[in-house]
Amino acid sequence: MYNVADNFPPIVANDSDFSVTVRRNCSLSPRALLLLLAATAFVSFAIGVGFALVGAWLILPFAGLEIAALAAAFFVNGRHAGDYERITVQDGKLQVEVRVAEATHTHEFNAAWTRLCVDRAGGMPRLFLRSNGREIEIARHLTGAARRFLARELAPRLGRVQQ
Repeated sequence: MYNVADNFPPIVANDSDFSVTVRRNCSLSPRALLLLLAATAFVSFAIGVGFALVGAWLILPFAGLEIAALAAAFFVNGRHAGDYERITVQDGKLQVEVRVAEATHTHEFNAAWTRLCVDRAGGMPRLFLRSNGREIEIARHLTGAARRFLARELAPRLGRVQQ
């Protein structure tokens, strides 16, 4: 198992077993985000206090609102920092585990009956798995090149590919 977004390392799998984990690119750790928020709050409030000292005290509530909005954005971003998709093909079964925020959903398919669909409309290709009237999108966190790589590696393990 590996992270596809990490420069496309070779997949270590035999002919029947396959496992890949696709994660979001999180360049800042939670601690770094907290430090960035603290530094931004310090600078914003320092500027606000400077203006308040010369009589423009109405700046302070807006500085507080600015930091509250930034903290809310960081909170929403942090909730999705652990999002991932794990795609596993083993013993003829295809399992896709998707984590979004705190919710984890598992989808199981028969690998031989599952189609990998590639939608090239727009700029970036989108990958879908279809089987028995169900469809799920996979590899949402990958770039176009990484999606094509994943499609090349996953397609031989499934029923067929539809372009």
